[in-house]
Amino acid sequence: MIEAFQTFVASLPEVVSYFVMSGSDDFLLHVAVADNDQLSAFILDRLTQRREIVHVRTSVIFSHVRRPVVVPLRSGEDS
Repeated sequence: MIEAFQTFVASLPEVVSYFVMSGSDDFLLHVAVADNDQLSAFILDRLTQRREIVHVRTSVIFSHVRRPVVVPLRSGEDS
């Protein structure tokens, strides 16, 4: 079922990336839509139509800061 869902979300043009997770949530989808109406339509028309979807939780990102390169810590270094 997880592989079928991965194939499904990978085929959706709104999905920028997705993460398979442990814990209470199985997937985290990063989607790009124009506005809240399109987000609502994506959730209601695409995601909740899948029988394996039991719960959807959304968050809207207002700002994104990303490091261009992650430098690994050397063994024994404090973080």
